[in-house]
Amino acid sequence: MILYKIIAIQFLIMSGTIVIFDFSEKSNLQNWKVVDDGVMGGVSSGNFSVNKNGNGVFSGGVSLDNNGGFSSLRYNTNKTTFDNQTTFKIRLKGDGKKYQFRVKSNSRDRHSYSFTFSTNGNWQEIEIPFSKMKAVFRGRNLDMDNFAGNQLEEISFLIGNGKAEKFEILIDFILAI
Repeated sequence: MILYKIIAIQFLIMSGTIVIFDFSEKSNLQNWKVVDDGVMGGVSSGNFSVNKNGNGVFSGGVSLDNNGGFSSLRYNTNKTTFDNQTTFKIRLKGDGKKYQFRVKSNSRDRHSYSFTFSTNGNWQEIEIPFSKMKAVFRGRNLDMDNFAGNQLEEISFLIGNGKAEKFEILIDFILAI
C-alpha cells in the first residue's frame, strides 16, 4: 500500500499537481497546530496526531460553554504559488459531521476563505474548487471576491456546527490540482 501511494504521488507531481501535505507514519507535525475557542474564553478541546496507518487524526470535543463552539487545525504551508491549479483535493475519513476547509493567501490576513463539506463515515475524496471558497471572518461572510487561487500560506480544518459534540476526522493527503 505504501509503495502504491508513493508511486501515485510521484505521478501526481509530474502531472502538475501540488502536494500540500501527504501524511505518513513519519510525518513532521511541526507546522501543524490546534487552535480552539479558548482564544475567546471557550473550553473546546482538539488534538492532533498521526495514527499507526500514517493518517493525520484531528479529534476532540466542541463545547458551547463560555460562548465557545469551535476547534480548528491549522497548517502553515509557507508560500505556495499556483499556476494552473484550480481545485483542492483532500482524501479523508470523517465521522458524519460537517467541517470547514479554510485557506489563507497570506498568513497575516485576518480573513480566510472557507468551504463547508459533509463527511459520511467512509474514506472520501473531497474536491473543492478555489472559486467556491468564500471570504469569512469570525464565522461571518465578507463582501469580498472568492479565493483567487494565486498563492497559499495557510490551510485549516474547522468544526463549529453550533452544538456540543465529539469529533474525529482522519486525513490522508491534501493536494492542489
